[in-house]
Amino acid sequence: MSEIYALGTNFKTAPVEVREKLACKTEDLPDLLRELKVKSGVEELCILSTCNRVELYTVSPSEGNVELLKEEFLKLKGSPKAGKYTFIKKGEEAVFHVFKVASSLDSMVVGEPQIVAQFKESFQVARKAGTVGKILNRLFEKALKASKRVRVETGISRNAVSVSYAAVELAKKIFGDLRDAKVLLVGAGEMGELAVNYLRRHGCRLFITNRTYERALRLSQRLGGNALRFEEMESYLPTLDIVIVSTGAPGYVITKEMVKRAMKKRNYDPMFFIDISVPRNIDPEVGSIDEVFLYDIDDLKEVVENNLKDRLREAKRGEIILWDEVKKFMLWLESLKVEPLILKLKLLVREREKESPYVRKIVHRAIKEMKRNPEAASIILRIFQEEVEDVHGREGLSYVYNRVDGT
Repeated sequence: MSEIYALGTNFKTAPVEVREKLACKTEDLPDLLRELKVKSGVEELCILSTCNRVELYTVSPSEGNVELLKEEFLKLKGSPKAGKYTFIKKGEEAVFHVFKVASSLDSMVVGEPQIVAQFKESFQVARKAGTVGKILNRLFEKALKASKRVRVETGISRNAVSVSYAAVELAKKIFGDLRDAKVLLVGAGEMGELAVNYLRRHGCRLFITNRTYERALRLSQRLGGNALRFEEMESYLPTLDIVIVSTGAPGYVITKEMVKRAMKKRNYDPMFFIDISVPRNIDPEVGSIDEVFLYDIDDLKEVVENNLKDRLREAKRGEIILWDEVKKFMLWLESLKVEPLILKLKLLVREREKESPYVRKIVHRAIKEMKRNPEAASIILRIFQEEVEDVHGREGLSYVYNRVDGT
């Protein structure tokens, strides 16, 4: 019977320069899938291509076809020497790997949610290309079910594991409800942009300033905020709740004296400062002012590292769930071996089954036993053929099972 295989490269097995060469554009996948399936002789095929992995999931009658698939893929991508970075997993090990990928337990950042959408998309592309069938259909369906179980039953996605998102989580702890909180982004650094994007989703009001006003204006149009002039920043400070600084300035753009004046004007309502700049752009002494909360990049990284440790502990629980789902899938896969025998059994009694409720009962019980015990399926079928001749023998069914057991 054909086996399930998983092969390819990922961030654990290959450096980024190798993964870049093997990466597949979504629009190129349908033709690539069909060509590889024909050239290699595999029965079913799907390709998952992300920034961290390029993996092929396949059903094949032999390992030779899988080796050929690997060679053809590397050849088509112009990287025949990348073979030393590839892995091949087979059977239960391959199924576990696929489930682990879909559940983000194999991701660079454990628990990251993007992989679920990428996993679904890769399957949809293969399905439309006509390169998946009964087994991969079931594999992906059960992998997504396992992924949902892991997310619901563990805490792998509970805590922030990016610096920007950690900043937002800290803001929520300080202010609770972030709706209508006023947020100022100083500068145009990438992490700062990510942080304000997260905050905007919580209903915050966004303001942006930059030494170059035109740049602040462009950024505010893109992010959906209001541009402020950099030289007027201090006059706006008392009206703000959260200030995120992400610039390339060599010194402090926000000083202790500026914040002391702002806090006095706002009657010491809490303010939250996030300094994602390196070197720091907010005077560390700002954190000593009453009701002012200041976090720099190192503080945020410490939060992230602690959260990652929590996620890794939860990932161990997630793997137990995955093995439970893998075992169920493997039982289904094993039951496919008896499908031809079940079909033969049904053809054998097609007419008699209509006439006799007793025969229908025996057929139902025999099929159930064949699925439960695939190794004995051919014996069950042979005994059934003998026993069904006497449809009135009410003792027959237990006799069938005794003979299967060899007693």
